[in-house]
Amino acid sequence: MAAAKKKVERPREVRNSKVGRSYFVGEKLEAGIKLTGTEVKSVRAGKAQINDSFVRVEKGDKPTLYHAHIDEYAFGNENNHNPTRPRLLLLHKKQIDRLKFELEAGGQALIPTRLYFKEGLIKIEIALCKGKKLFDKREDLKRKTQMREAERFVRGRHR
Repeated sequence: MAAAKKKVERPREVRNSKVGRSYFVGEKLEAGIKLTGTEVKSVRAGKAQINDSFVRVEKGDKPTLYHAHIDEYAFGNENNHNPTRPRLLLLHKKQIDRLKFELEAGGQALIPTRLYFKEGLIKIEIALCKGKKLFDKREDLKRKTQMREAERFVRGRHR
């Protein structure tokens, strides 16, 4: 009999942990991302980070992802990629026009929320976000602590 293959656990997605803390998240869109071969292999290995990244719509209607860090592929040769290079996002023309309109209205930014696999392709979820002020962050923290204390109280009473 053949030996059973070990299933290697790979991360299904890479999340941006700063989004919920620093932004009010609005409309979300799914976009394709243009990557090289070694970048795809690094993302499959879970070696990607999108915490400090953002999206701009460049001249010529090209949405571009900046400051996303995808590690160099460990087994890559001299043709390995630059870890922080700008990467083009693939969207429909109508979606790009709507995003440009929203961004030109002001006060919002395009922030990637997660990078994931869908049917063998790498997709990125971007959201129109509005930055939180310091007092908004404090309010969220107060609300979280109140909810945590209420849950502790309920658990303690029913035991």
